[in-house]
Amino acid sequence: MGLGLPLLIAAVTIPHLLVALGNQRFGLLTLAWGLIGYASALDLGVGRAATHRIAELKAGLESERSRIPVVLSTAVRVTLVTGGIAAALILISLLFGVDRLLKADQVPATEIRLAIACLAIALPLQAISAAYRGVNEAYLNFRGISILRILLGAANFGLPFLIALVSQSVYWLVLSLVISRALALWVFRSLAIDCMRKDGREPATQYSRDEARRLMRFGGWFTLSSVLNPVVASADRFYIASVISAAAAASYVIPYEMVAQSLILVGAVTTVAFPYLSQIRVKDPARAERIYRRTLAISLGAMAVVTAFFLLLGAAVLSLWLGKSIPIESHSVIRILSLGLVPYTLGTMCVALLHAAGKTDVTAKVNIIEFPLFLALIYLMVSHFGIVGAAYAWVIRVTLDALVLSICTRKLT
Repeated sequence: MGLGLPLLIAAVTIPHLLVALGNQRFGLLTLAWGLIGYASALDLGVGRAATHRIAELKAGLESERSRIPVVLSTAVRVTLVTGGIAAALILISLLFGVDRLLKADQVPATEIRLAIACLAIALPLQAISAAYRGVNEAYLNFRGISILRILLGAANFGLPFLIALVSQSVYWLVLSLVISRALALWVFRSLAIDCMRKDGREPATQYSRDEARRLMRFGGWFTLSSVLNPVVASADRFYIASVISAAAAASYVIPYEMVAQSLILVGAVTTVAFPYLSQIRVKDPARAERIYRRTLAISLGAMAVVTAFFLLLGAAVLSLWLGKSIPIESHSVIRILSLGLVPYTLGTMCVALLHAAGKTDVTAKVNIIEFPLFLALIYLMVSHFGIVGAAYAWVIRVTLDALVLSICTRKLT
């Protein structure tokens, strides 16, 4: 519900945003959504590591459980630094004219630069939020997270929609996203502290080098995955915006998001499975393996049904939703992208099991090898076949990734 209900808000607001802003400004807004989503990876895996570490501590003795507040305070300190560095790099890039890389001649350059400056503020907010969200996930507080996701999803699409009624300036649209992320950080923090207090723990301000090293050992390899994966995942839309146009990016991103958002079931399952399996594996590895196989089978079956739906009715739904506002090419894109749903599900579930076992180095090494190959694939496909080529590149990427990760998982079990 937390992942799905915001889609209803998106379904209502996106057509109006597309008409009110025009293709270029809407294309820039989609890039902002993508960059803010990528910013959650800037915690350098510490949020994920905190989830794994706290889940393991909860399965241990009281002396071990007493370390939980220290783990949180250490994770927050680390993510504050990493997010701040990322924000500084974005601001520095403005001095070198990063805004000129975007082909949006109908939007004033000053407007684009101000929007990028606003985005820089969102980066540390997202990074720190990942640490607090990790604590909530370790305590299996998915109700609180889901309610917040619903509100954040409403703000993500609803606030730009309201602003577009009175102004088309991209920086005002982006500023609304920054404000919503600041409020989300405050709520994530409150929920995390509440979880610890119910467990008899009080917040701490202590920074532990030992815990930092432990978190970074787990998150160090995960850092590579969390940085490389979003770069590859977002490269198609940025390639399209720079090689073709910002308007073409919008024509690709809309069907892409329709297909990607259908993965909410997989996202929900893996979000719960990671801390749950991390905790169970401490005492009963065989049971953890059985749970993993059952959830994998259910997830693959569900996404096979979704794939059939998009193949048969995806283009019709897109036409009904946006009408003539979207190019006919987008109809082919949604059909092609649907072919990657099942392999994407398999790869994501494999990652959840590997990380629950503490094998973040395995996925990272796979990503390092794949990274340059997939970037080259995306560039070649976009350059020669446009947005349709980008769709084929995504399907090829997730299929190869799933095959490799499946082999790695079999070796683990």
